[in-house]
Amino acid sequence: MSTHTTVIEKRKKALSVNPLKSSSTIGAALAFLGFYRSIPMLHGSQGCTAFGKVFFVRHFREPIPLQTTAMDQVSSVMGSEGNIIEGLKTICEKSAPAIIGLPTTGLAETQGSDINMAVGDFRKNYPQFDHIPVIPVSTPDYTGCTESGFAQAVEALIRVIVPPADEAGTKPGARKKQVTVLVGSFLTPGDLEALKDMIELFGLRPVLIPDLSDSLDGHLTATDFSPLTIGGTAVSELLELGNSQATLVVGASMHKAADLLESRTGVPDYRFDHVMGLDAVDQFVSALSEISAEPVPEKLERGRAQLQDAMLDTHFMLGLTRVAIAADADLLKAFSDLVAAMGASTVAAVAPANAPVLKTVAADKVKIGDLEELEKLAVANGAELLISNSHSVDTARR
Repeated sequence: MSTHTTVIEKRKKALSVNPLKSSSTIGAALAFLGFYRSIPMLHGSQGCTAFGKVFFVRHFREPIPLQTTAMDQVSSVMGSEGNIIEGLKTICEKSAPAIIGLPTTGLAETQGSDINMAVGDFRKNYPQFDHIPVIPVSTPDYTGCTESGFAQAVEALIRVIVPPADEAGTKPGARKKQVTVLVGSFLTPGDLEALKDMIELFGLRPVLIPDLSDSLDGHLTATDFSPLTIGGTAVSELLELGNSQATLVVGASMHKAADLLESRTGVPDYRFDHVMGLDAVDQFVSALSEISAEPVPEKLERGRAQLQDAMLDTHFMLGLTRVAIAADADLLKAFSDLVAAMGASTVAAVAPANAPVLKTVAADKVKIGDLEELEKLAVANGAELLISNSHSVDTARR
């Protein structure tokens, strides 16, 4: 085992130039989109939500259900709890969702809005909607990033919905083939689909928390528009998580949520920083084999041999390549490990926010910062390949 610890260099600038991050509010909203008949209602101005909606629609090319409490100048000064109560009542009456996510924005947090008190008042005023879970989560966009907001939303969801084992009468392993899978924000709908396929090859039934592969993978429905998510994990599944045989946790950002779930249900968990590259997938497959007491399926053995062959074929091109990476912490860790496994080295690494997993990134130093800093580091250290989101296209051209 390596004892290497990566140096974390904190932000020194007073502003961001070409920001790398998208906000924790967006991350929380994304998490809520992975549940069946769900709707996130952002507590903030209409503009905050409109930008978020455009961001998601452009990325996923799907209709995105997103509501707002529509704070204006008056509620921003005088108090916005009334907006929350009215917004929740309207959504419950019109759409009858299975779950409502309530992430805050920077405006609401700066104004000092107490979302938990507002939800309590909503419950007192409208007890007829007690069967609809409301998940308040504090995610101001001036702290954290997509990854941290996503993780906070999943933790809040577990706290509100998943009952303790003694109350629910659940018992670990009561559903012999069921496994809970807590997944981080860095996994795409395609990644989640592949994970589910892999788990099902062992005869197991995965319950993904949240399941974006089902809600954002494209649905052609009879209706033109749905005000709620189509697809995703049902709330009824969350009540049965205590009966799972095991919990698989993918992404270090999900550890707090995993700790809470484990303390509530007593279901043992297996934790993975990511599932990228040979070593990581080997560990994941070994865990599945142990949980299911089944041998590794031939299909996976064949896939592993194909990956080894691809690594062998490309190591002449990728070996000793100098790589620059900019991403949220979990994804930065995953790419740095993959790059190292291919014999390349990460010479510039930038993350938008600090996280414990950054200390294990396969690089000498990680800079907390923006895409301007990535560009400077990449130039100074002679990077030949750049891995980041689409906002880095101009950086790469220069």
